[in-house]
Amino acid sequence: MVKTPQELELMREAGRLLAQVFEMLDRTPLAGMSTLEIDTLVERYITDELHARPASKGQYGYGFVLNCSMNHVVCHGVPDARTIVQDGDIINLDITLEKNGFIADSSKTYMVGTVSPQARRLVKVTQEAMWKGIAQVRPGATLGDIGFAIERHAKQHGYSVVRDYCGHGIGREMHEEPSVLHFGRPGTGMKLREGMTFTIEPMLNQGTRKVTTLADGWTVVTNDRKLSAQFEHTVAVTSDGVEVLTLRSDEQAEARPH
Repeated sequence: MVKTPQELELMREAGRLLAQVFEMLDRTPLAGMSTLEIDTLVERYITDELHARPASKGQYGYGFVLNCSMNHVVCHGVPDARTIVQDGDIINLDITLEKNGFIADSSKTYMVGTVSPQARRLVKVTQEAMWKGIAQVRPGATLGDIGFAIERHAKQHGYSVVRDYCGHGIGREMHEEPSVLHFGRPGTGMKLREGMTFTIEPMLNQGTRKVTTLADGWTVVTNDRKLSAQFEHTVAVTSDGVEVLTLRSDEQAEARPH
């Protein structure tokens, strides 16, 4: 689970490139695009512009480079030519990238056009919850500290945290140890050590935390069909805190110690 300084440098490079993918999407008008068109755009950008590999394609038999989870879809939404992004939608784009043998994983929930205040609030609080979890990361802290901080922030705003899916260790493989739960009790679970790398990726729901997987075997939706949002970063435990390996240029302020 602990990476060498040389391995961490390679993970930084993968994370830096993945951040560029999201910055490209930030400049892209998503309204009117099909989710399959977004998938194709991202694949071309990763391969042709960044000279990297989209790590999700072919993983576990999955045929696309990203998950696109819209509105009441919690995670693992599958790109489709018939699914068109509309004004007022929220859509999580979850993307992985491999460079020089190491993988970075990140996601962002985009608010398309004029989004309802309720949806905007959910997206804002979900992003805040992720940063609350990231702020707990330092040597000697525990995984329970991360999960507790995330769930406490969600509950304070009236949202539930999905428990069926969690963050994970990452490096040469997309999914490594440990599992990073987005709920928990302070001081419990594995202690963090310098050089560990993992994802923090909370999914918050407006209503119940209960979810269902659709017949395609991938798409996960809220049971009550209320909205869900997610944010994700790949992080490394440093000697005195945390480094966000997939940090985007618009997030510099969030990454500073508070």
